[in-house]
Amino acid sequence: MNTAWVKIRSASLLLMCCWLCGSLIANGKANESGAVSAGVDVTKHAKGNPPNIIVVLTDDQGYGDVSAHGNPILKTPNLDRLERESRSFTNFFVSPTCSPTRSALMTGRHEFFNGITHTILERERLSLAAVTVAEMLRGSGYATGIFGKWHLGDEEPYQPNRRGFEEVFIHGAGGIGQSYPGSCGDAPGNSYFNPAILHNGTFEKTEGYCTDVFFRKAIEWMGQKRTDKPFFCWIATNAPHDPYNARPEDAALYDGLGLDEKLKNFYGMIHNIDQNIGALLEQLDRWEITNDTLIVFMNDNGSAIGGTKFNAGMRGSKGTPWLGGTRASSFWRWPSTIHPGPCDALAAHIDFFPTLATLANATLDDRAKPQIQGRDLGPILRDPHANWEDRTLVTHLGRWPKGTSPEGFQYAQCAIRNARYTLVSVKGKAMPQWELFDVLADPGQTMNIAASHPEVVRDLGQAYDRWWVSVQGYLVNEDAVGPDENPFKTLYRNQFGTTQP
Repeated sequence: MNTAWVKIRSASLLLMCCWLCGSLIANGKANESGAVSAGVDVTKHAKGNPPNIIVVLTDDQGYGDVSAHGNPILKTPNLDRLERESRSFTNFFVSPTCSPTRSALMTGRHEFFNGITHTILERERLSLAAVTVAEMLRGSGYATGIFGKWHLGDEEPYQPNRRGFEEVFIHGAGGIGQSYPGSCGDAPGNSYFNPAILHNGTFEKTEGYCTDVFFRKAIEWMGQKRTDKPFFCWIATNAPHDPYNARPEDAALYDGLGLDEKLKNFYGMIHNIDQNIGALLEQLDRWEITNDTLIVFMNDNGSAIGGTKFNAGMRGSKGTPWLGGTRASSFWRWPSTIHPGPCDALAAHIDFFPTLATLANATLDDRAKPQIQGRDLGPILRDPHANWEDRTLVTHLGRWPKGTSPEGFQYAQCAIRNARYTLVSVKGKAMPQWELFDVLADPGQTMNIAASHPEVVRDLGQAYDRWWVSVQGYLVNEDAVGPDENPFKTLYRNQFGTTQP
């Protein structure tokens, strides 16, 4: 280990504490488009060396799919430990499906502003005009690596090696083995066991279960980078997304509990994630960089099937605008700097980019500055009771049929909320069918109070309409035409001379 570099980093933590203890950035108020108004300057930054940053993003594991959140069947001791040692956001919101959430995390703005309105059909491609968090961090001196799921475009210009990641170890499409017409597809014949993974432009035929493979490769890479410069490591598991294929020994842990095979495997896949989290925490301790490292754990949308057994009292699941489709775990652990404990402030995926910009001492350029719609979470990472001005957050499932006008689906599967109220339209299309819920008094969204609060419906509805108008010029993928063959399939054939696994 480069002990001089570590000593410098450790000494700088005293300076970095100014970020937590001082008055670095005031709370800002988001307007209806999601843009940050005067009062927030994300270009201000903390002094001292920035932390290593590890992001673990799981796929289709809902808020209730952690035992720390009350799940009576699932056991996740390492995630529970991470939650206890973190600033744990209990009111943190993401998008209803995969690519949309990933693009919002990557850019600090709602997915529609990135051109993303689906998870397939070229509508999952991250606009080439967007600046990613990896580009920002790499420009600030970080080593950057991604391991697992990208799902923001499989064509070469959209690949993570062109979006700020210097180390790339990924599968294609939205899942291992998936293939769709057009550009979205993985290596032929892939499965969760021994998958072929694209590593810096060349496929590697790996050995082991996919989640183990991704964590193992990520830890190997971090071990190489930890003495040279701070690193940004993005570990995005395909698990526990379907098909529900756990390691048999993991699924067997849930035998005899009256669960069907899919749910047993779903829980087994999460058990495996939990074991890898434990191994990661132990490795950071062995390297003696725990205090220099921020870990952020999140899930990308509501639970796919876990909510059928336990949904933390919420309504809805993946693919819906209900709380059960959009509320996420969000644990931020940095032992030397962030005091652990829960925070119920209204936060979201769009806050990820500006928060890391501050932590990385980054100066945002003229491309990135106007892109940011979220807020720096610094005030509530420092103090969960800090002043946090109310805001509005918009959800829209997208996914209108290809070739149709978005206008006909303006009010389909959408919502707009503030800290107290959520206005939801599930069955509306060109016209809204608004339902209103007081989520402080009724977190299960069981009582529609629209009739008794017409002024709230009016104000939130008008804010939503202004937002809808503001995104129309950014929907750049709607008429995109994909290639005749998935790029990953073509690349696989060119490398191996066949499309057979």
